[in-house]
Amino acid sequence: MVLLFNYRRIKLIVPFLIFFLGLFVGIKLSYFQNIAISVGRTQRLLPIYSVDTKEKKVALSFDATWGAKHTPKLLEILKKHKVKSTFFLTNIWLKEYPEVAKKIVQEGHEIGLHSATHPHFTSLSEKEMEQELKENSLLVEKTTGYKAKLFRPPFGDYNDQVIRVVKSMGLWPIQWDVDSLDWQDQMSQEDIYNRVTKNIKPGSIVLFHNNGQYTADVLSPLLDWLEQEGYEVVPIGELIIKGDYYVDHAGVQHSEP
Repeated sequence: MVLLFNYRRIKLIVPFLIFFLGLFVGIKLSYFQNIAISVGRTQRLLPIYSVDTKEKKVALSFDATWGAKHTPKLLEILKKHKVKSTFFLTNIWLKEYPEVAKKIVQEGHEIGLHSATHPHFTSLSEKEMEQELKENSLLVEKTTGYKAKLFRPPFGDYNDQVIRVVKSMGLWPIQWDVDSLDWQDQMSQEDIYNRVTKNIKPGSIVLFHNNGQYTADVLSPLLDWLEQEGYEVVPIGELIIKGDYYVDHAGVQHSEP
């Protein structure tokens, strides 16, 4: 009788034990998931280096500060491949090549700001940063009619103050996770191609320069390779997450969970 009684009591208690154990485990899992998310975040303010996405989408970008000799060929290749990209323009360049800037916009490409005079932003006061951005934005719009929403700091130089000022002006601070190094004289066409194809991944933002010696020569075979690998090339403005997001310690932009 005693054994039967204990057995019945155990049968009644077991479901409650299972319920509370499941609840405890669920709370623990949620707790550790939240820790994992918070660990990936950073207190430092960062620009967007790349985007967390499962889609095979990437963005190619071209900084323009000097020269325009190779830009018509770049535009011709991009048009042939039906690809739109992002050009970051300085006022130094805009003043010298306004017609090329207009052509870039006419071809449907995105324009980003790259400053008025191409200084190291970390050496500027907040007022000086704001002036650089305002002058750059005004000249881009006056020259091309385009209202730029992206900004790439010259030399990739930034700190918390720079990012804070950029965001306060309604701009998206953009960096890159794949540097082609196309501006270095010792880099050959093959070197640049291999460097980009080795490091690119879904969500990557690639840095090129509009007047790199071999940039235009690399572009066509690179676009062929990207197409073969199933990648879609889009402007940065289409790649980045526009809703709630955070940027982790590596500069990767994520949607808020």
